[in-house]
Amino acid sequence: MARGDLTDDQWQWLEPLLPPIPKMGRPPRDRRQVLDGVWWRARTGSPWRDVPERYGPWETAYTLFRRWQIDGTWATILRKLQAKADAAGNIEWEVSVDSTVCRAHQHAAGARKEGPYDPGRTPPDGLAAEPDDHALGRSRGGLTTKIHLAVDASFHVLAAVITAGQRADAPVFTEVMDRIRVPRIGGGHPRTRPDHVLADRAYSSRQIRAYLLRRQIPHTIPEKRDQARHRMRRGTAGGRPPGFNREMYKRRHKIECRIGLLKQARGVATRFDKLAVRYEATVQLTLIRQAL
Repeated sequence: MARGDLTDDQWQWLEPLLPPIPKMGRPPRDRRQVLDGVWWRARTGSPWRDVPERYGPWETAYTLFRRWQIDGTWATILRKLQAKADAAGNIEWEVSVDSTVCRAHQHAAGARKEGPYDPGRTPPDGLAAEPDDHALGRSRGGLTTKIHLAVDASFHVLAAVITAGQRADAPVFTEVMDRIRVPRIGGGHPRTRPDHVLADRAYSSRQIRAYLLRRQIPHTIPEKRDQARHRMRRGTAGGRPPGFNREMYKRRHKIECRIGLLKQARGVATRFDKLAVRYEATVQLTLIRQAL
């Protein structure tokens, strides 16, 4: 067994969730072998053609990765892992929200502009369609992609949103929160409302605070300095400062630690996928392997 491959216990849990490999003229490959090859590529960030021969033809690995992205298999497995963790009481519903910028390799550029692409998934599970900009943005360092995350106090990633690297954090906040949908094993509506939300100054806005107040979600978000100065200039008309618990805010470091763990997969830390839906699937696959 190569380093990073699935263990027997991990495979026994994962095997019932995986659809069969369709017959394509030859006897289908062993799913475990192919899945290990898909994970090897995400972990190393290597081109698909460089997948080692011990995992079978690279074309089979890429076809399986693409097919399970299109039919939502990766997103479905991730939801089941979240449901299992929540049923065991391992999810702490104190949620931190933040984002991280990932450099895009030159191989990620060049996808055709005309479309549209249909990944075959509903919006709560990920991108509803390939965005026109392919979630690639330009900055001083070149092409970048941003991953917006919602992480609980036990390092479980409850939601992830992929955007272009130059997108601001605050406008994507509600989309990240709306992606939090943890199924209940016993049936019923999925859980969508955290007990508390932590975020940094980038998320300090009236719209975000009103959104959290409307959903009755307590939050700890520091006020921006310019917002505080503007409020004080208005005197009593500026209203009271928002509540802020400095000791509770210190717990937000956990999302920074989780981002570092996510980026241990080189296929996530640097984007090599041309399509945003493929890169999103790489992120989902990494979250699955780290949760097993």
